[in-house]
Amino acid sequence: MQEKKKKELQVAAIENGTAIDHIPPEQLFKVAQLIGLNRMDNLITIGNNLKSKKMGRKGMIKIADKFFEEDEINRIALVAPNVVLNIIHDYEVTDKKRISLPRELVDTVKCNNPRCITNNEPMQTRFLVLDKDLGTVKCHYCERKTNKEDIVIK
Repeated sequence: MQEKKKKELQVAAIENGTAIDHIPPEQLFKVAQLIGLNRMDNLITIGNNLKSKKMGRKGMIKIADKFFEEDEINRIALVAPNVVLNIIHDYEVTDKKRISLPRELVDTVKCNNPRCITNNEPMQTRFLVLDKDLGTVKCHYCERKTNKEDIVIK
């Protein structure tokens, strides 16, 4: 008789909160920095290089009693598009969202053009997302295009 393989959670379950799943392993600590994990008092569990059927390896962050606002989700999407947010209530996933860049980013990205009005006047930045896969954005005011690797997040 064949023994049943014990299935064990690689990252501990949380009662209420959010799990950010399918983070590319090389982006895990960048995501952690962007969402300010070092300033949170919540229970936080981080796993990296976990086995993944879809990706081979993945990162995951679970944060107890934390539910993200849209601007926080957009920041995550800038560095790790296509991650999955699992909203958890009473140890059950109640909502699953695959995040991606929106059509427009407001007050999330800093313009790289030193002459842009947003760098010389107190005002919000606005960027149109030209390519969600490549992460290319264009400033609404000076029309400078910026690629994902050159984006400065506010």
